[in-house]
Amino acid sequence: MHPPALPAQRHLPAILAASVPLAGWAATTTVLARRLDAARRDPLTGLMTRDAFTARATRLIARRPVLVVLVDLDGFKVLNDARGHAAGDAVLAHTAHRLAAAIGPTGAVGRFGGDEFTAALPIGPDIDHALTALSLLHSELTEPVPFGTDLLPVGASVGGHLAAPSTPLADALTAADAAMYAAKRGGGGWELSEHPARTYTAAPRRWRRHRPTTAERRAT
Repeated sequence: MHPPALPAQRHLPAILAASVPLAGWAATTTVLARRLDAARRDPLTGLMTRDAFTARATRLIARRPVLVVLVDLDGFKVLNDARGHAAGDAVLAHTAHRLAAAIGPTGAVGRFGGDEFTAALPIGPDIDHALTALSLLHSELTEPVPFGTDLLPVGASVGGHLAAPSTPLADALTAADAAMYAAKRGGGGWELSEHPARTYTAAPRRWRRHRPTTAERRAT
């Protein structure tokens, strides 16, 4: 004769039966989480999409000074047309990797589309730190990109705005965008806006700038 089943043993089949849908639900939520994360990432570069970047950067800027950066690659369309989409994709992927490595895990890096990238770097309020960061970032981004046996030239216009805590992200992005286009009009390089966006039409623009030398232009 078999010994009588213990209470826990009598309920074991029901417990196991209930665990099957729970396991299925856990798998489903894992898949959904991965899909949600993928929706927040640019498929080519792995950087944050516009919405994901906005959410992350808004949290950062609420607590501390943040250097908000916009990057536009110079001559990208010409390179993409001349060397093909594979070469263009290589430049975009390398730019994304370099930008993410430079900003680090405490910041946020996104791709807004095409050859335009953005970043938010928590930094001290000292403007010299922002100037140094932009200079180093531009130097890193304009290194030639390996492609097969070739090195592809890369040019970049970089604009930055040092935003005080609680500055609206839209204002900081507008200021960085204006600085970036000022750099582009000057032939590339980097520029730092010292005014919030809303004062552009009310006060003279003041810029800290770097324009590439003749040698740098030839390299890009």
